[in-house]
Amino acid sequence: MSGIIGKKVGMTSLFDAEGKNIPCTVIEAGPCVVTHIRTEEKDGYVAIQLGYDDAKEKNTTAPLKGHFAKAGVTPKRKLVEFKTFEDEKQLGDIVDVTIFEEGEYVDVVGTSKGKGFQGVMKRHGFGGVGGATHGQHNRLRAPGSLGASSWPSRVFKGMRMAGRTGGERVKVQNLQVLKVYADQNLIVVSGSIPGAKGSYVIVDK
Repeated sequence: MSGIIGKKVGMTSLFDAEGKNIPCTVIEAGPCVVTHIRTEEKDGYVAIQLGYDDAKEKNTTAPLKGHFAKAGVTPKRKLVEFKTFEDEKQLGDIVDVTIFEEGEYVDVVGTSKGKGFQGVMKRHGFGGVGGATHGQHNRLRAPGSLGASSWPSRVFKGMRMAGRTGGERVKVQNLQVLKVYADQNLIVVSGSIPGAKGSYVIVDK
């Protein structure tokens, strides 16, 4: 499973050959550099670690400085491991958007937008309590009853209630690669992906 690290640029739309308007997302993918190679003998598993987005020396910890110096690369902001790669890689090798082809399907992992503490209507899609009738003038967005009384005398775990929403790791699968712009390190995939503009995403083949 080859992959790459990138940033979400934003959304746009493209017309296909039949004139259908397809919503799509532009991703600035790579170039990434190989910063570490995991082996079965030393680490117990095989993986390739990629680094993306240059970081300042002063903002990099001493252990990470040594880690990047061993690979012979400049400090990076984002590090991700990929378990398998189509071809063998060496320290310092560059991975860019040329690993993708137009028409193939990818999975995209990102962190969803954090929305803070939200009520049940926004968080879980509740319909509200009974409309505006029967004297419920100020309870339109309330959750309603949470459970029985004498038994179990508590609220069951997992009950859908108000709480912090968003800011979670989300994977969107089977997005088609519509365009690859190798000279600009951009790929265009169908549909939407999690996260705000400029947030890091992981694209898996």
